[in-house]
Amino acid sequence: MAKVKKATRKEIEAIKTLFLEHYPDSVTELEYRNLYELLVSVMLSAQCTDKRVNIITPALFEAYPDPITLANADLEEVKSYINTCSFFNNKAKNLIKMAQSVVENYEGEVPLEQKELVKLAGVGQKTANVVMIEYAGANLMAVDTHVFRVAHRLGLSDATTAVKTEEDLTRKFKTDLHLLHQAMVLFGRYRCKALKPECEGCFLEEYCKSKESFKV
Repeated sequence: MAKVKKATRKEIEAIKTLFLEHYPDSVTELEYRNLYELLVSVMLSAQCTDKRVNIITPALFEAYPDPITLANADLEEVKSYINTCSFFNNKAKNLIKMAQSVVENYEGEVPLEQKELVKLAGVGQKTANVVMIEYAGANLMAVDTHVFRVAHRLGLSDATTAVKTEEDLTRKFKTDLHLLHQAMVLFGRYRCKALKPECEGCFLEEYCKSKESFKV
């Protein structure tokens, strides 16, 4: 992985301020109505676009409106609803297992605690953090491919993994992590893109250390 110059403390504070100024009310682009729907949507969004997930979920949620119905679902039927999503075979299995665990261990209510969420099938630290950030405004950072790329281009991290990058961003930003996570996702998705980033006129151009694409 290419090494980039690290951002100074002064630069980190300036970057944080600019993100909060430009994305003051940033939220996920996933469409959901409750905690259960948010969790399912975030699980589906792994290596799949939010736009695609939003196309898939209306019919899925109509068929399985709560953890109980999903826990009792037929695997092949669940696959049929999500087969345009990447890794749909594994995701279908995990969705059913997740719902079964919610029913068996949490009385049918999705837990709103990070340490409990990660116990569910298909829910890793990133997924749990995204749910907590979006639904509870938790002061957590989650690192997807967009956040990873932006963090490295701005010299906020040189870590080789998403988890280590998350630790770097948490330590350096400290507060407003839920807003900064969403801001970095949107910035990376629409401006600081992997290919052909829109650098001209970018509000963070002076702090950019590299235009290289970083893979997570």
